[in-house]
Amino acid sequence: MAFFVPITVRAYEIDINGHLNQAVYHQYADHARWEQLRVAGIQREKMVTAGIGLVVLESNIKHLRELHLGDEVTVSCECQWSGGKIYRMHQKIQKLDGTDSAQFDVVGGVLDLAARKLVADPAGQLRKLAESPEVLGL
Repeated sequence: MAFFVPITVRAYEIDINGHLNQAVYHQYADHARWEQLRVAGIQREKMVTAGIGLVVLESNIKHLRELHLGDEVTVSCECQWSGGKIYRMHQKIQKLDGTDSAQFDVVGGVLDLAARKLVADPAGQLRKLAESPEVLGL
């Protein structure tokens, strides 16, 4: 199940070339991941109380089309839970006309904040905290 967040490109995000700064693409993807957690019912405070936090181990982006001031996009998140200590997420930044602007492949994990190591079952840890686990594909 994919989750979507709408975003409009703002003036301060534009670089000298007149298009969205490359670092902002990562910020959009990060924002969408946190919104997905929020909608699932998992706030940062809940994770800290449970002694866990999320970490991004890899984030690979493929830039496909430029974005300009005022462009309206959706940022998607699609989790892939396969067991083990990591999970994968595919994300797209897509214009409203369906044109893909960027694609992300992310590898993440759930960090035990005391041990500073990845937990064995990230899906299980998040399922315990979520009010709506289906938003995360759980």
